[in-house]
Amino acid sequence: MIRFIKDFIKRMITNIFKQKKHLKLGLYGPPNAGKTTLANKICKDWLGEKMGTVSNVAHETREVQVKEQVHIKHKNKEMSFNLVDTPGIATKIDYEDFMKHKMTQKVAKQRAKEATKGVIDAIRWLDDMDCVMVVLDATQNPYSQVNVTIIGNLAARDIPVLIVGNKVDKKKANIKKIESAFPQYEVVPVSATKGKNMEELYESLIGLMK
Repeated sequence: MIRFIKDFIKRMITNIFKQKKHLKLGLYGPPNAGKTTLANKICKDWLGEKMGTVSNVAHETREVQVKEQVHIKHKNKEMSFNLVDTPGIATKIDYEDFMKHKMTQKVAKQRAKEATKGVIDAIRWLDDMDCVMVVLDATQNPYSQVNVTIIGNLAARDIPVLIVGNKVDKKKANIKKIESAFPQYEVVPVSATKGKNMEELYESLIGLMK
């Protein structure tokens, strides 16, 4: 049954690719999962430049960012797309959490306001996505309300999904938990920071076109 679902998703993507010239590939996931780090790695590999800034503070990315015409190749196969990096999805954003990082109350409240708007914008952009990579922190429990909500929204829109289990270089990383949580999707383990398994990621992305 799982194989049937995966084959069906691949056929859907094939039809999409035949109909559109400028595909949008979105990066979605919870805060601090490594979406922008992954976006930077992809852009460095194929464009020679970064996409955005990263930090240890949640919601560093608070606006949707787009890199146009990213062209990747793997084993004589290739694809082009516009890469869309979105703010981390969260069910609650508290300005006091930012104050723990030595921000003033004024700065923290402004950041919380921007982060909230970023979440709303990210959800709005879902309707424009042709394909989505859901980036999850492999050291965290995948059975979270945020992750289930993201996957549920994608499923409701029939958007093809590739799950990326990031931070596999960490000792607590557990890809099997992610695979168990979302068995209907392919899960690719990577370390965006270390550049680990990026070739496998590119192969999976291009493989969706078959």
